[in-house]
Amino acid sequence: MLKLGLSLLVILVAFWVLTQWRASRHEAAALRDYPPVGDFLEVDGKRVHYVAKGSGPDLVLIHGSSGNLRDMTFGLVDKLAQDYRVIAFDRPGLGYSDRLNGAGATISEQAELLSKAAAQLGAERPVVMGQSYGGAVALAWGVTRPEQTAALVLISSPAYPWSTPLSTYYKVLSHPWLGLVAIPLLTAWVPESVVQRNVAEVFLPQSEPPGFAEHFGVALTLRRSSLRANALQRAGLLSEMTALSERYDALTMPIELVHGSADTTVGAVIHSVPFAQRHPNANLTLLERIGHMPHHNRPGAVIEAIHRAAFRAGLRPAP
Repeated sequence: MLKLGLSLLVILVAFWVLTQWRASRHEAAALRDYPPVGDFLEVDGKRVHYVAKGSGPDLVLIHGSSGNLRDMTFGLVDKLAQDYRVIAFDRPGLGYSDRLNGAGATISEQAELLSKAAAQLGAERPVVMGQSYGGAVALAWGVTRPEQTAALVLISSPAYPWSTPLSTYYKVLSHPWLGLVAIPLLTAWVPESVVQRNVAEVFLPQSEPPGFAEHFGVALTLRRSSLRANALQRAGLLSEMTALSERYDALTMPIELVHGSADTTVGAVIHSVPFAQRHPNANLTLLERIGHMPHHNRPGAVIEAIHRAAFRAGLRPAP
């Protein structure tokens, strides 16, 4: 029995060493294949990766969960840069921006960092657009810094508490020690094709745009640090949104919402619909039969909402 136990221990140790080696190898390949596409600045000792393009009123774009700014540069940044100075950020811990801490940056902490980064770039009062989790960060930006927010544009964004429990996936990856075991296993052994299928499912009932996965760089999301940061952020989102929703009286700026009626990730009837009903300064564009990614599947509707927000804020002519 002792020999059997020792043999199993040796096998486990060897497997764990192999796992860590494969994880490091896959991370190196991700960095090689999907290098930074923008520039960097330092905010409070943290490096923030961003892309800035165009001229005109300042517009900040904030990506969603498990993402990076490549989600915005697939096509949206170039279209918007014709009318705005567009700044797209990697949120803390994702893409090439540093993590804020080891506990998972809250939406308010992320809003503080990104607002400081925008101010460094001269965008002291931008229109702020956020998609999905990025919409929660945009809401936190508006609540905590209304004087630094010309308008908000919320795309498929949560706004109120929900009853669905945290998924097992995020429970495990955010767990103090289960995550330390599960995350290297995912980085080392999960095929990129599996992640690509998961990305495609986010677009349902629409199809993923051709070339999106290759541009987006799903391998970046499989890095150990990114998986951990994203899981911790997602695990804290419900309690943070519950507290934030009690402070919406601070949102006096123009707000445009765009939401798909077929969105099963963030339900419009739970979030955008009641938000628009309760806030006279909010205008909702509800897209019939559109899913969670209207900035790709209906980009024209998103751009129109941005134009309306900028007009209502006095930043551009009527759309």
